[in-house]
Amino acid sequence: MLSQHQKDIVKATVPVLRENGVALTDYFYKRMLNNNPELKETFNMGHQRTGAQAKALAGAVLAYAENIEDPMVLAPVIELICHKHVSLNIQAPDYDIVGENLLHSISEVLSVPMEDELISAWAAAYGQLANLFIETEQKMYLEHEQTKGSWLGWRNFVVSKKVKESDEITSFYLVPQDGGALPEYKAGQYVTVRLFIDALGFKQPRQYSLSDSSTGQYLRISVKNESPKAEGQDPGYVSSTLHNKVKENDVIELSAPTGNFFLFNPEKTNVLISAGIGLTPMMAMLNQLLTGNTDPNEKVTLWEKIKANFNKPEPKNPINFIHAVRNSRVHAMKETVQDLAKKHDNLNVFVAYEQTDSKDVLGRDYHAEGRLNLKQLDAKMLPKDADYYLCGPIPFMQVQHKALLELGIPAQNIHSEAFGTGGVAL
Repeated sequence: MLSQHQKDIVKATVPVLRENGVALTDYFYKRMLNNNPELKETFNMGHQRTGAQAKALAGAVLAYAENIEDPMVLAPVIELICHKHVSLNIQAPDYDIVGENLLHSISEVLSVPMEDELISAWAAAYGQLANLFIETEQKMYLEHEQTKGSWLGWRNFVVSKKVKESDEITSFYLVPQDGGALPEYKAGQYVTVRLFIDALGFKQPRQYSLSDSSTGQYLRISVKNESPKAEGQDPGYVSSTLHNKVKENDVIELSAPTGNFFLFNPEKTNVLISAGIGLTPMMAMLNQLLTGNTDPNEKVTLWEKIKANFNKPEPKNPINFIHAVRNSRVHAMKETVQDLAKKHDNLNVFVAYEQTDSKDVLGRDYHAEGRLNLKQLDAKMLPKDADYYLCGPIPFMQVQHKALLELGIPAQNIHSEAFGTGGVAL
């Protein structure tokens, strides 16, 4: 239990963390991974390479220090992180390794003896936070144990099919190698893929949103090939391996579907706003809202279609699908969405291309040229009583979130998911 004196010491370190937090967390990661190389298969080495993970952790440590009097203010962030930890199969003993290296890093970077009361205060603070994470994650693990078709740790999946969706994005259809059941997951959730990376000599995990609603037959992820954006940059370790080396019938490891970004209320009007690869959870939500599962490559008999239409009447609430993309070459699942819009009168689609070419047709392929500007949309596309879901790069997320607030959308109706590390600062 943290004493008030220890809380005061932690709060007193806030100015130091603001100035030196990234240097501290960068040192911490290097120290821990050097002392415990087996953890390299747990941590995202791509983010280690770019420094993104150190920056994200520095922000989290600072936020915890600032809210040490009431850490539950951070409950939404803690829940988000716990889902990621569960997807990586992190267990209680791992927190002892992290804690030991964090305390020694504070001591070594700030030149404070391990016997100093600052270290004792942070040890108590870390212990409090670790217990909160462990308790939350134990509940999540128990939920997976009690969910039909779910699993703990890693499970082998066969790549039954690869489908190219655009110049950059490919979909992977994954079925359990053991032939067992799959869990019913919530549209918007993700899985973690783990692959052996030749360039590193060990496995790496990555989270990918499931890009289809729950079918019970397969899991689908749609992955952007993270190619170098400039000379001398390295490609994404996992995405490039999936695109260039993983073939149909190959086996990869997956964790069970999880995550706290998902479709909350199918009975409301829902507005799905995405950019680029942020499209993936929106496709799962869209499929769930319309039909429960819409896979254009799946062979369905006429009788199955009749039964599906009988059992799942056309939803009446509008679904507004708003997507921003650089150009038509990287516009994934365009035809799928267009076909859905033709079949469902309640689906309204708006697409913004940053650049167009002579083959693009206004009103069919795209509806506005340039970056997405929500304030230019018809008010019917942005009703104030709808639920809003945002997914895309962090700058995109921040711009759209701000625009929605300025348009009078209540903050509690806006749900966000940002890919990359550290979430999105809105």
